[in-house]
Amino acid sequence: MNGSSNISSASQTTRIKNEWSKEDCLTLLERIRGLLPDGDAMKYKTTESHFDWEKVCFGSFTGDMCKQKWQKVSSEVRKYRTMTELIVDAIEFVKNPYKGKKLKTHPDFPKKPLTPYFRFFMEKRAKYAKIHPEMSNLDLTKILSKKYKELPEKKKQKYITEFQREKESFEKNMARFKEEHPELMEERKKSDLPEKPKTPQQLWYNHEKKTYMKLHPEVSQKELKEALRRQWSQLSDKRRLKWISKALELQKDYEDSMRAYHEAHPDVNSDEHVRSVLTKAERQLKDKFDGRPTKPPPNGYSLYCAELMVNMKDVPSTERMVLCSKQWKMMTQKEKDMFQKRCEQKKKQYDIDLQRFLESLPEEERDRVLTEEKLGGAKLAVGVASSPHRAKSPSSKERCREAEPEPWAPAGLPKERRDAKKKNKLPETPKTAEEMWQQSVIGDYLAKYRSDRRKAQAAMEAAWKSMEKKEKIPWIKKAAEDQKRYERELLEMRAPPAGQRKPKFDGEPKKPPVSGYQMFSQELLTNGELNHFSLKERMVEIGKRWHKLTQSQKDKYKKLVEEQQVEYKAELEAWVKVRPPQAGRERQTDRQTDRQTERETDRQADRQRERERERDRQADRQTDRERERQTGRQADRQTERERQTGRQTDRHTDRQTDREREKQTGRQADRQRETDRQTDRQADRQ
Repeated sequence: MNGSSNISSASQTTRIKNEWSKEDCLTLLERIRGLLPDGDAMKYKTTESHFDWEKVCFGSFTGDMCKQKWQKVSSEVRKYRTMTELIVDAIEFVKNPYKGKKLKTHPDFPKKPLTPYFRFFMEKRAKYAKIHPEMSNLDLTKILSKKYKELPEKKKQKYITEFQREKESFEKNMARFKEEHPELMEERKKSDLPEKPKTPQQLWYNHEKKTYMKLHPEVSQKELKEALRRQWSQLSDKRRLKWISKALELQKDYEDSMRAYHEAHPDVNSDEHVRSVLTKAERQLKDKFDGRPTKPPPNGYSLYCAELMVNMKDVPSTERMVLCSKQWKMMTQKEKDMFQKRCEQKKKQYDIDLQRFLESLPEEERDRVLTEEKLGGAKLAVGVASSPHRAKSPSSKERCREAEPEPWAPAGLPKERRDAKKKNKLPETPKTAEEMWQQSVIGDYLAKYRSDRRKAQAAMEAAWKSMEKKEKIPWIKKAAEDQKRYERELLEMRAPPAGQRKPKFDGEPKKPPVSGYQMFSQELLTNGELNHFSLKERMVEIGKRWHKLTQSQKDKYKKLVEEQQVEYKAELEAWVKVRPPQAGRERQTDRQTDRQTERETDRQADRQRERERERDRQADRQTDRERERQTGRQADRQTERERQTGRQTDRHTDRQTDREREKQTGRQADRQRETDRQTDRQADRQ
């Protein structure tokens, strides 16, 4: 009986789901609108998640059915707004679902005919795909496009005739569709608002477009835009100024027309700000042509850097300021004062020239220039404090840290939430003793090796290795202090503020890990196995052990996490139902903050592991290079030994040969003497 009753209730629900009429949908949207808060400023998803759908239900439609229907309707409209704004579009969609861009999805809307080329393409594509199966779609399209261009006029006319016949049929069907559905066809009313002015590049583009197309009739729109964009970038300043002046004249006419339009239509509220038609570079070019003076450097150090950097085109941009700072420190105070004096003179001359320039401008332009000068002065006031003429020049890292802007936060957010976002940022990673020492001497080594960073790095590593322990002790102490600072800041970041601790609710389920890696980390951290490591080394060790696990072991942890997450969600939903809604919202906010902190911590650990791997790779490369050098030296020694052995062998052979020759010569002399003696004896006998 229960099974049959369940089946009948399910079928009844399905039948009711399919019986939503237009009136029912409009009633649903009106009821949702009536329950929305007056000052609705949250995203529609947030409002939707806190909505009580039991208050929306009406007639035979339950709260779940109303929620499902709303989700279906809202999927058809844009959602990056509040729910109050979303309701207006939803009502318009229910009244006319095929209006606007959805018009072509109407079942009665006639199908547009294919062009002659597409008819040829669809007809021949399958044939060429069989002939050339290795070709991509792009290559096939290129081949068929070329074949269509080479097609004789008679064969091409066949496709054109078919297209024209279907086009006539399409136009008739379109006219019939407009008659049958006049509410879908909105005639655009021509506005009498003045046309917005074009930029100098747009004016030049429209002027050159016709000339270029006459010379290149077969060029595509994309190629045309690209070619004219290149020409505009190569245009001389004199020719560009002509179009800048034209654009400014058109902008002035547009502003006059808008004033007249507002006078004629006082009921129209147009708060749209008229943006300048010129870019920053074009505005600077126009001011320079009109005689605006170039602003001098704010202090003597900046003037020295500007003059020095003219001859530093080959030096990397990241190292120029380091070299300038080093050379500035080596100068005497008298030379520095000379640069400061020159800077003051340039400032006085600039003030005189700027005053003359302002007097030559109309009132509106004068206000603009004065505003730019004030903004520039405010920026310079911040930069002057860090000048080496006033204080010690900061290191490159400190300069980057000072110049780094604060993370953007919407103006509507309360101060507490903005402060929380700042606090969620992880502290700076601690440095090793070697890194701290290298940071203090990098400028000297770069100057010594002419900005060759690789040679400087290798020299610093070699110098650190050859340093005695007494010299390293101060840097080791500094590194230990930096490690303590990092651990302290990390604990402060993870611990909630004293006055804003998370509320503890009775019966709230404990949150499980969000990933297999987190569960593995918690196991190692809780069992005390890594207590002898520092906080930084613990995370590195955990990462190494996780990478050593097999895939099946990792999958086991992931499966356990998924099971715990399912149990946690079920327990949390049951707990939230019996808790007040405020507690549920607070828990949701806390969960989001926890997730963000966990993600940041995981990212930090990943970055640390990546740094460790990179250091290991560098050490391996260094070791390989040393081995190669050592092997090369051994090979050279072996070759030298072989050469020496060869020389000794040659000398021994030569000596042996000389001895043999001497012996042979001696024997021949002995024989000659013996022959002479015999001859003498015979002569005596006779």
